[in-house]
Amino acid sequence: MDWKRKLTSRKLWLAIADFVGMLIIAFGYAESTATQVTSIIMAGAGVIGYLIAEGLADSANGTTTTIVDETIKKTEPETE
Repeated sequence: MDWKRKLTSRKLWLAIADFVGMLIIAFGYAESTATQVTSIIMAGAGVIGYLIAEGLADSANGTTTTIVDETIKKTEPETE
């Protein structure tokens, strides 16, 4: 299974958000609660998609990103 493709699929995240939202309503919580939880799930999906896309772009370029003491440093590949 191609997890990178699955985790960046908007259809997957919409299905998950819809399912969780419907469960919340089915258990008797307010619609506003379901809306807030669904929004949080979709925001998380956006972050996951961004992180995976950036990782793929960096690996395609041969660059690496490291975090040292809360400072982000990008290392470009060495050229000969």
